[in-house]
Amino acid sequence: MEDSGQDGVVSRSALESAVPITTRDAILNAAETLFARFGYEGTSLNHIAEMVGIRRPSLLHHFESKELLYQATFERQIADWFDRIEDATQGPSDEWETLDRILEAGFSFFAANPEFVRIVRWEMLAEESLLGEGLGEALRPLMNRAESFFKRAMDSGTFRSHDPEQLLLTGYGAILSSFSDVVFLETLTSRDPLSAKSLQARHNHLRAFFRSALEPLTKYPAKVDS
Repeated sequence: MEDSGQDGVVSRSALESAVPITTRDAILNAAETLFARFGYEGTSLNHIAEMVGIRRPSLLHHFESKELLYQATFERQIADWFDRIEDATQGPSDEWETLDRILEAGFSFFAANPEFVRIVRWEMLAEESLLGEGLGEALRPLMNRAESFFKRAMDSGTFRSHDPEQLLLTGYGAILSSFSDVVFLETLTSRDPLSAKSLQARHNHLRAFFRSALEPLTKYPAKVDS
């Protein structure tokens, strides 16, 4: 593949796509694939350049270092995540409809970006995390908004009362592990956890789980002995 410069367009054939994309995006796509597979330390700029089909100097024209490229992969995905959540919370709806849309947004984001999920796992397990703190800081505004949403719905009696932070951490772990622990889950269940059928079943279960956890307890009248 010929490198077409800073604003050029390259074929993504090396990345198994017929849709033309910019060289910068091709680099980000390749970097995300390799960082997910081998981690930050196990991935080299030469390896990324080779996958895109350009020379290392051409790659460095777009990203001056591996660390900046690594950071850019995070920034791109976080921007997508914010956009999905923003869309999910727009428009008039009751709390249950908003909850369903937020769950759908989170689940669809992870389903569309399984490599990013694995990069996050690499980052969390690293002895010296490069972006762990930055990732937490970037997502903190979303966490605050979500906590406020749940607290309002709980205070109004629409949702059963829980600790909003603990509820969100439980949801985070449940959704993330569905996409980060693919090999383990496939061996454990003898099914492809990323198949359309498995993903739909997992999504339906998580929706039912949150519904069950948040439905207000029904108060039945005390039984009167006859």
